[in-house]
Amino acid sequence: MATSAAIKVSGASAPMTREEKKVIFASSLGTVFEWYDFYLYGSLAVFIGKHFFAALDPTAQFIASLLAFAAGFIVRPFGALVFGRLGDMIGRKYTFLVTILIMGLSTFIVGILPSYATIGAAAPIILVGLRILQGLALGGEYGGAATYVAEHAPHGKRGAYTAWIQTTATLGLFLSLMVILGVRTALGDAAFAEWGWRIPFIVSILLLGISVWIRLSMNESPAFKKMKEEGKVSKAPLSESFGQWKNLKFVLLALFGLVMGQGVVWYTGQFYALFFLTSVLKVDAATTNIMVAVSLVIGTPFFVVFGSLSDRIGRKPIIMAGLLLAVLTYFPLFKALTSVANPELARAQAVAQVTVSADPASCSFQGSPIAREVDFTSPCDIAKRALTQNSASYENLAAAPGTPTSIKIGDKVLTPPSATTTAGGHKFDDASAKAIGAFKKELSEALKAAGYPAKAKPIEFMGGQWWSIVAILTVLVIYVTMVYGPIAAMLVELFPTRIRYTSMSLPYHIGNGWFGGLLPSITFAMVASNGNMYHGLWYPIVIAAVCFVIGMLFVRETKDVDIYARD
Repeated sequence: MATSAAIKVSGASAPMTREEKKVIFASSLGTVFEWYDFYLYGSLAVFIGKHFFAALDPTAQFIASLLAFAAGFIVRPFGALVFGRLGDMIGRKYTFLVTILIMGLSTFIVGILPSYATIGAAAPIILVGLRILQGLALGGEYGGAATYVAEHAPHGKRGAYTAWIQTTATLGLFLSLMVILGVRTALGDAAFAEWGWRIPFIVSILLLGISVWIRLSMNESPAFKKMKEEGKVSKAPLSESFGQWKNLKFVLLALFGLVMGQGVVWYTGQFYALFFLTSVLKVDAATTNIMVAVSLVIGTPFFVVFGSLSDRIGRKPIIMAGLLLAVLTYFPLFKALTSVANPELARAQAVAQVTVSADPASCSFQGSPIAREVDFTSPCDIAKRALTQNSASYENLAAAPGTPTSIKIGDKVLTPPSATTTAGGHKFDDASAKAIGAFKKELSEALKAAGYPAKAKPIEFMGGQWWSIVAILTVLVIYVTMVYGPIAAMLVELFPTRIRYTSMSLPYHIGNGWFGGLLPSITFAMVASNGNMYHGLWYPIVIAAVCFVIGMLFVRETKDVDIYARD
């Protein structure tokens, strides 16, 4: 055994050949395309909500579209189990090919899928089904890509080499934003909103062709080939990974001490920041996409910087530092983003605070994914719904039972009406609709008089305000690179070769797919229910803090582990 291990270490220490670098480049490029497919939906959630969830009011449309987006994340761990098992039993290469085919075809079909207006309820049902297929495919992608690259990497350079895989998610998001921006600029906002949003999905069929060609040209992982030749391939990777405590304990530590926190930091820094600017601060979507894209360009090299640094000082210190910085600075960073991107809103909140005083028993959960506007009939619900639709942050004050609901905006007090619906509950009756319309108009005028803007003022391209926003976004992206850059190498190093694909894929996709992927939906619902537009930040902060504590206490450093000796 000692001789065998020595041979493997020697082979791993040798410099990579040109062919091996080509294979790793091909793997990374294919993964970029797969992330492009996956994130198109998130970037176009607003338009998808309007076309596929048309039966809901605008706020519920957005929540429903985010939850459909989240469906892809929910099933990612199941994809990890299915494709992880295949990857450990039959090899990395063929599993790659299957995942890219499922992802690419599902994305293309979204682009040609008829909307709710054409085929009714079947449209959102099919859409969610396609998102589930995408999630299953992505669940099998990352573990294989990280394992494949790490098993090619020279000894002592796994952090640097796997960091290139870590850039693929960000580059895929960047590519999706650039395609969306290009199509939107070419067609104009009206045409893009009507049908142009489908084009980025449809052109993915071209990326699919390129990706399949790339995957077919790849060679199998040398570590897997050697293990197969020696007859050491696992016949039951699921039971070995999760049925034996010696492996299961590392799965649990990987989840709760590493990827749970990494997942929420990743999605806060890249997706929630995008949603916050467009949906909360009402910054023009095209401007936001450009600023986010620029921050990604500036921040992406730091994946490799921190991945390489982890080869010298360790994976754990960098990941833990990223988690701690996120916990300590998210609130000031997002408040700074408000002050810079929409200073009128920040000023209005400072001098004319909005409060809703109501009996808590009369208030419903505003973040319900299936609620329509007609489902909110109490004065408290109507008040909160109207404020949410105006992107007005407010504070809840609990009033005594039976006390009428009131909204205070600075010194002005408004009294929202109650409502009743027609038979079947499909719409408000005429008197209620008229009263709600008058109240919304009065509320809008009161907010405007108090200095609350309907949307952010245009931001000068490359001006001081523009660069200030990009700087804040870049800091958020750098946090992402700190927690994400070294983590692929660390996950690979935690598990033996024979069950590596399966063992690392499940915690990664639970941490990123559930804790991270559900973040936009959870935070939006938290804000809609609580009223304070920063309230949703408590979700990533608490998760990252818990992960930091567990990681510091129980996760060991792995940079010097010999991954070839662990078969």
